Amino acid sequence: MSTLILSPVATSPRDDAIALYRAFKGFGCDTAAVVNILAHRDATQRALIQQEYRTMYSDDLFKRLSKELTGKLETAVLLWMHDPAGRDALIVWQALRVETKNLEAATEVICSRTPSQIQHVKQIYHSKFGVPLEHDIEICASGDHKKLLLAYVRTLRYEGLEVDREITQKDAKALYKAGEKKLGTDEKTFIRMFSERSRAQLAAISSAYHDMYGSSLKKAVKGETSGLFEYALLTILRCSENPAKYFAKVLRKSMKGLGTNDTTLVRVIVTRTEIDMQYIKVEYLKKYKKTLNDAVHSETSGHYRTFLLSLLGPNH
Repeated sequence: MSTLILSPVATSPRDDAIALYRAFKGFGCDTAAVVNILAHRDATQRALIQQEYRTMYSDDLFKRLSKELTGKLETAVLLWMHDPAGRDALIVWQALRVETKNLEAATEVICSRTPSQIQHVKQIYHSKFGVPLEHDIEICASGDHKKLLLAYVRTLRYEGLEVDREITQKDAKALYKAGEKKLGTDEKTFIRMFSERSRAQLAAISSAYHDMYGSSLKKAVKGETSGLFEYALLTILRCSENPAKYFAKVLRKSMKGLGTNDTTLVRVIVTRTEIDMQYIKVEYLKKYKKTLNDAVHSETSGHYRTFLLSLLGPNH
């Protein structure tokens, strides 16, 4: 569910391309105009604007934006200009490069996406960067974290809501045996269950686990695993139960304490605006007793603030 407030004035992609060209002309860039146009256009419109701009001015709008904008605003706007799958592929590719390595970001994107989204990202990743996604995971990740990511991107999980009750109880029992019941942890079982079971099935396993053993599966994951492997398992589990709640938590963490983690803030707002931002805002308010818009407002400034708040939509 998108929060994007599209422009009330029905402008064509051609009109937008002309307005952007004018905003770039003369001394300095009319940043307010650029933000006002692009923050209120959906993925299809943004793609059409880029086409029109190239046709009319024989120039690449993307390159032009990177020349005209700077800092955090540049990062946010350039990321926004991609379509969702292309953007995910780019985020993961950058997160798996030695110079910009961010395994937490790669894990978040991979483990929070649906199987069909992952398949789309894999296709774009391979055609855009010349190597399969699995190849870069092999090089960059390690241990059980690597095994889980590879299994997760390779497995075509069911995306429906139906759940097999019988298997659910068996799986809950197998996870209990693999973790809390034994000395040490059988990581293979956790990797198999978390990479093979659908979201609905995993949420049902989590519920059954609590009913059968009186403690949560989340707690078991935290007690039995650590580091990036734990982070990947928790991301998969939380997104099987409530993706919006998971992203509200990620956003809160990015703005908590001293300083703001702008990389995370931008990544989550930009990637979820056209998917489930309305729900994330509801979860944020419910859990932290403050609107997401107010939180972002107090952590940002200038055109960067205006851009992010425009993506978030009305402050309810």
